[in-house]
Amino acid sequence: MNFFIADDDDAIRSMLLEIIEDNNLGNVVGEAVDGSLISSNFLRSKNVDILLIDLLMPIKDGLQIISELDSSFKGKFIMISQVENKEMIGKAYLLGIQYYITKPLNRIEVVEVIKRVISNMKLERSISHIQNTINFLKTDIPEHKAPANITILECSESILSELGIIGESGSKDLMHMVKYIHIHKNDTGNGEIFPSLKELFIHIAEEKLGKKSNSVNIAKEVKASQQRIRRTVMQSLNYIASLGLTDYSNPKFEKYAAEFFDFTEVRKRMLQLKKGLPSNTTIHINVKKFIKVLYLESQKHLKYNSL
Repeated sequence: MNFFIADDDDAIRSMLLEIIEDNNLGNVVGEAVDGSLISSNFLRSKNVDILLIDLLMPIKDGLQIISELDSSFKGKFIMISQVENKEMIGKAYLLGIQYYITKPLNRIEVVEVIKRVISNMKLERSISHIQNTINFLKTDIPEHKAPANITILECSESILSELGIIGESGSKDLMHMVKYIHIHKNDTGNGEIFPSLKELFIHIAEEKLGKKSNSVNIAKEVKASQQRIRRTVMQSLNYIASLGLTDYSNPKFEKYAAEFFDFTEVRKRMLQLKKGLPSNTTIHINVKKFIKVLYLESQKHLKYNSL
């Protein structure tokens, strides 16, 4: 991965360079003390994958720089600042940053954030490659021939990526639930049967624990899984709400907002984001609906890619 660091603090730039090199995270292809030279063309010319950018800089601040970049720059943004103003942080996320790291920098946090962004990028590229391959095969192979096999897990993975949560810890739980429902429905031969949430959580707990499965450990893992999934679904709602706040006609927002969530709750979260407020207990999410819709959408993708 190629990194570009934009920060007017020499010590911060030096520390970030050292962290990236010491942990073999990639190459730093350039640095800047202000935002005067940063543009889409400039970043593309240096093949930048990840832009580490300070919020407050001379000439142009980080928010202004990101807002002026056009869609030709496909890289990711990690914002760094000592500013903890919720409204400004909210604006940064709406503009498309992946993470917001506050100063003073914590080396462990920086490494973990960068690793997560890299992992998400690799996964996105892998999914894009699979989709492009499938599309090519569909146009190149006679209709009676099936394209390369694609699994229900890959289909759910693609949808979770669209929902902005493929890198979240609960996404694996969700994918394994989709796989279990797929097998369960095929085994019973009854398309109307949908497992209860309790059954789903117990199954993935038993699958994860393996030989360590017992009633006590399963109960602990079920509770942990419930928390992971709830946080992940909430993060997806945040992502979809931020898309709608930026562009109400965004295709992802139009497709997923009412399908996966109660649209009233999406609107409520949009208003919170607009005011720079964090999510709170007034937002209601329906985990069972989310899982069921994820399964049904994964089934649609599977059938489509099998044509």
